[in-house]
Amino acid sequence: MTWPHETYSKIKQLPLEEQVLPGTSLCAGCGGLETLRLAAKVLGEKVVFVNAAGCFTLLAVYPFTPFHGSWLYTTMGSAPAGAQGIRDALDVLIAKRRLPKEEDLKVVVLAGDGTTYEMALSATSAAIGRNLDFYYFCYDNEAYANTGVQLSSATPYGARTTTSPCSLQHPAGTVREKKDIFEIWRAHRPPYIATLSARYPLDLAEKLARASRIAGPKLLLALSPCPTGWGFDPFQTPEVARLAVETGLWPLKEAVQGEVTHTYVPKRRPVEDYLRLQERFRHLFEPTRQEAAIRHIQDRVDAYWSRVRAEPPR
Repeated sequence: MTWPHETYSKIKQLPLEEQVLPGTSLCAGCGGLETLRLAAKVLGEKVVFVNAAGCFTLLAVYPFTPFHGSWLYTTMGSAPAGAQGIRDALDVLIAKRRLPKEEDLKVVVLAGDGTTYEMALSATSAAIGRNLDFYYFCYDNEAYANTGVQLSSATPYGARTTTSPCSLQHPAGTVREKKDIFEIWRAHRPPYIATLSARYPLDLAEKLARASRIAGPKLLLALSPCPTGWGFDPFQTPEVARLAVETGLWPLKEAVQGEVTHTYVPKRRPVEDYLRLQERFRHLFEPTRQEAAIRHIQDRVDAYWSRVRAEPPR
């Protein structure tokens, strides 16, 4: 099945205007920043970002900001509440005709995986339950990267972090599986959920365009390769991001009103191609190859795509 592109089918159709300007103090090669830049192009200039504490804190260090739009900084746990306050204020002002409808803003939460998978999950659940009309953009770098690369619920099996080092007891490093936040959101029945990768810009732009036509809670979950935390050279960010998708570890998909569609089905390369590029998985190959751990990761990916192939075509 070919996923239909209704708005963006060619690169030259992407907006030329930049909404996130260069010159931020984020790490070189940050995969999250590249994804945000592309997403912001589609969202346009009428946006207010609600930025939970995390790596993206460094996007706007007072009094400087790279955003064309407005920006609000919150704690990790209160970003959805901040989005609610802004949305309510906009709605009241529009209802009282103190703000023209054409001046309405999109409300976008920016949050890392620590906020999304853990600290703000209860507040997010409540916001979805209230059917808050907002976007939730998660830059998922699979660790608490800005505070020293500690384990988070998004850290994948086999990865080494500063709080889940490989040891005699745990030679594979992290031994628990990554939380499936896509399915947790889907269980709340929001109108739109999607996974993103900056290496597939048309897929990304199309999903942002679809989300913008839907009212209610919308999750945009972006895998964000992190040279600092994952241990690779910044120039390899595009290749790491691409291999995450091509090995099948990061499926590109969306859920509209709960119905899941895989927007790109890779031919699938071995997961080893992706793992070998990163220092956080180096212990799986050196000094002794940990065949069982590598096989475990590959088997989980194979099982996932077997379930996808078994789904009846729509």
